[in-house]
This record gives sequence, structure tokens and C-alpha cells, in this order.
Amino acid sequence: MTHEEIKRHRVESILKEIIPEALSSLDDERINGLVVTDVVCSKGRSDAKIYLDTSCLNEKEQNEALRQLRAVAGYLQNHCKQSEGWFKAPVFTFEFDHQLEKVSRMEALFKQISTRTADEKEEGDSQNES
Repeated sequence: MTHEEIKRHRVESILKEIIPEALSSLDDERINGLVVTDVVCSKGRSDAKIYLDTSCLNEKEQNEALRQLRAVAGYLQNHCKQSEGWFKAPVFTFEFDHQLEKVSRMEALFKQISTRTADEKEEGDSQNES
């Protein structure tokens, strides 16, 4: 891992801690309880993609929250700069993380496949015994 990658990972982990803090300090209940699942910075650390948990919001609420987050992005950047003493903070882009939903769907499919395979094997064994 290069020195630049280490710096990028350090900034990502700091942002994972600071952004929820900043969100919780806001008065807007639509966004102050959002959970940050991941932060991915660009190579130059000038941009950061913030991934948020979708578990407690429907699609309409997610769109409202994204609109609100875009409105307070400047405040969040200033909060990060001040709390860490940075000269500048990355430009934030917010997205909801649908990875957990995909993983749970895949696990359900794997479980369904293993159940079918076990059932077919049992049927094959019972036919061989006859």
C-alpha cells in the first residue's frame, strides 16, 4: 500500500466518524439519524462518496433526505474542516447503500438452492432404495 493510499484510507475512516456526528447535530429529523455505512474518497481526496443505510426509509423519504443532504453539504464540509483542522474537505456526494439488500437477497437465493438440492438428493436416495 502506497503512502497516498494510506492517507486516503485515513481520511475515509475519519469521515466515517465525523459525518454522523455532524448529522446528529442538525435539527432536521429526516437526516440527523442517518447511518453512514461507508465513505469512499477519490484518489486525490477532493471528492468523497458517502453511503447511507436505507433500512429505516422508503424511496420517497430517501429522495427527500438526499435533497436535504445536498442542501447541508457545505455545513458538513465546514464541520469536518474545523473538527480536524483541515485546510479543505472533500466535496461530498450522498448515496443510499443498497448493498445490504443485495447481500440478503443473494443469501436467500443460496438458501433456496441448497434446500432444493437437499430435497432432490433425498428424492434420489428414496428412489434408489425402491
